[in-house]
Amino acid sequence: MHLIGRDLSPFVRRSAVSLELLGFDFERRPLATGPDLEAIKQVNPLGRVPALVLDDGAVILDSAAILDWADQEAGPERALIPPSGPERRQVLHSVCLAVGAAEKAVGSAYERNLKAEGKTDPAWVERLEGQAAGGLAALEQALGEAEWFHGRPTQADITAAIVYDFMGVMTPGIVPEGRYPRLAALTERLNETPAFRSTSLDPFRKK
Repeated sequence: MHLIGRDLSPFVRRSAVSLELLGFDFERRPLATGPDLEAIKQVNPLGRVPALVLDDGAVILDSAAILDWADQEAGPERALIPPSGPERRQVLHSVCLAVGAAEKAVGSAYERNLKAEGKTDPAWVERLEGQAAGGLAALEQALGEAEWFHGRPTQADITAAIVYDFMGVMTPGIVPEGRYPRLAALTERLNETPAFRSTSLDPFRKK
């Protein structure tokens, strides 16, 4: 099977890291939604990434669906989101905060980096970045002094670290140094693990 999309997308990257952690054998097609739009649309008519093409040709769209499939295939004991109960709700709460922050940061990055000069609405950008910061602040508080959000590594830790790392590259104004020290430490620690290193954002960092 192969995963379509490049690691600059936090949604692609969380899919890739999770598949790696769960031991799936897959290939990468690092297509970007700008220059590779038509190729992506051959797999996903929406022209969005990620998309996971299974060995039988079936296609799974959207990172949430990919992660759900991966957890089901891995089984309840290894799933990165618990299959049921209060722990599942708690992990999903953290994941939703991180995903929501990512969506707002992606919107901000688009406004700042891709829109023609003079077309960006500063008030809209401020709102987007305020929402992203709100999500990060909630995650920072939830993590506290713990090693993991929910006592062991889960999708909450993976997604939060990937989103924080994405913002450091694409919207650094949202994550100034020292504002979210616990998230920064979590991200630094996870970036040293094999699964995260295989999806490094280093090629996209400003030199």
